[in-house]
Amino acid sequence: MAVTLTPAAAERVRRYLAETPGGIGLRFGVRKSGCSGFAYVVDIATAAGPDDSVFETDGVAVRVDAASLPQVDGTVIDFVSQGLNQQFVFRNPRVAAECGCGESFTTDPSAV
Repeated sequence: MAVTLTPAAAERVRRYLAETPGGIGLRFGVRKSGCSGFAYVVDIATAAGPDDSVFETDGVAVRVDAASLPQVDGTVIDFVSQGLNQQFVFRNPRVAAECGCGESFTTDPSAV
C-alpha cells in the first residue's frame, strides 16, 4: 500500500514547501496521544529520516517513519475548505475507532 495525496492536498503541500527553505516533502506519521491511542503528526520534512518510506504523489514526497507506517499505511490525505475553515483530512482504512473529541484514534491491525 502507500500514503497518497489528493490533488488539493498535493497543491497545498507544494505551497507550504515553496515557503519553507530546505523543505523536501511532507512528514506524516503518528504519536501516542489522547484517549484512543494515536494522533496524526504532519509537518514539512527538512531532512530524510534513516527509516523513512517515501511515497510520491504529483511530485510531492510524503515521508513516513517505520514506526508510524503500520498505523497509516493506505491513508489518503485530502485538503478541504468548508466556509472559513481549511484543514487536512485523513482517510485511513486502518482506523477502528476515534475518540469523541476527534483528536486521537485506534487502529485495526487486520485492516487492509
